[in-house]
Amino acid sequence: MMREVAVRNQSPLDALTAERILNHMVNYSHGLDQTFAALADSTRRDILRRLARGAASVTDLAAGHRVTLPAILKHLAVLERAGLIESHKTGRVRRCRLTPRPMQDAAQWIGFYRQLWETRLERLAEHLRQTMGEQP
Repeated sequence: MMREVAVRNQSPLDALTAERILNHMVNYSHGLDQTFAALADSTRRDILRRLARGAASVTDLAAGHRVTLPAILKHLAVLERAGLIESHKTGRVRRCRLTPRPMQDAAQWIGFYRQLWETRLERLAEHLRQTMGEQP
């Protein structure tokens, strides 16, 4: 019932936009949930920042933090589950590197909403100019 009221009060264009947004959100939901959850922690963002310069060993990644090595390993596990990093072990050394896909997906998702809101704000600005009697 609530959806019917919302749709009835919307223009056809707004209804299509709302449907497009819902579909967009559903398509990205699971992967983005993991990506944003992983990015929510400052230690994990610091690790990603370090890996942006190139692959590094777990020991190197832990060196700049005031947490234990087991805590760093837990952070790395979260990043790996989210697909943000890959790791491989050679002998006793575990090295990590960034993987681009999850960040590309997050950037695309953010870009969609940036464009959506920029368009809406431009329409609002145009409406205000017209209402106030100003020229574009």
